[in-house]
Amino acid sequence: MTSPVKVHELAKMIDHSLLHPTMTDSDMVQGCKIALEYDVASVCIKPYAVPLAVDILKHSNVLVGTVIGFPHGNSTLEIKVAETIQACKDGAVEIDMVVNIGKVLQEDWDYVEREIAAVCRATHENGGILKVIFENDHLPEAKYKIRLCEICSKLGVDFVKTSTGYGFVKGADGSYNYKGATPDDLELMRSHSDSEIQVKAAGGVRTLDDLLKVKALGVSRIGATATVAIIHEAKERFGDGADKNVVMEDSPSGY
Repeated sequence: MTSPVKVHELAKMIDHSLLHPTMTDSDMVQGCKIALEYDVASVCIKPYAVPLAVDILKHSNVLVGTVIGFPHGNSTLEIKVAETIQACKDGAVEIDMVVNIGKVLQEDWDYVEREIAAVCRATHENGGILKVIFENDHLPEAKYKIRLCEICSKLGVDFVKTSTGYGFVKGADGSYNYKGATPDDLELMRSHSDSEIQVKAAGGVRTLDDLLKVKALGVSRIGATATVAIIHEAKERFGDGADKNVVMEDSPSGY
């Protein structure tokens, strides 16, 4: 189908990711300046650097987000709640929390629901929004993802999110592979979550075409490190801020 696209609206789909373990404070300062220049939706920054991002972005409409239990989801429920409260006190307004993946795989749904509920409550009570990260590369069957969507819908979280960007899976040959946000998973998460819950794609969305394809699947946010390249390509293709018509693929096979 054909629909109008604005570069600014595409930029507002991007959470600019500043989470790589090797990033220094100066790297994150530069990343915040990129987010400010391109007026993206948010930065998603290391927890200790939330105050730094808040200071740089305080006079903009670029939001500050951070991660909880990142990247493996192994922290205790109490620590995840404490991290959330501290992040919100430091000025974060978006919280991306990793579920306890082992508990999901053993189908301890009471624990999983209790943990998500506790972090959701702490986030909302402190004025934030919650994105729940499934880490789909570690979930080999659709049933796990569907149940997580059902729990998130029941609890009223704000987003369901595919991946951390760091969920590498060890293969039989010893190599590590990572898929990230796949079309099948995005379709599943959109179809099994309440309509009020948004979907965030993270991992593998590196180009403008990638962004447009996941947008066509109902995604409203992406996590990206390739922000500059994506927006530059959008400006070249659509013009800087102008409305253009673009063909959105109904069923992309991949990206």
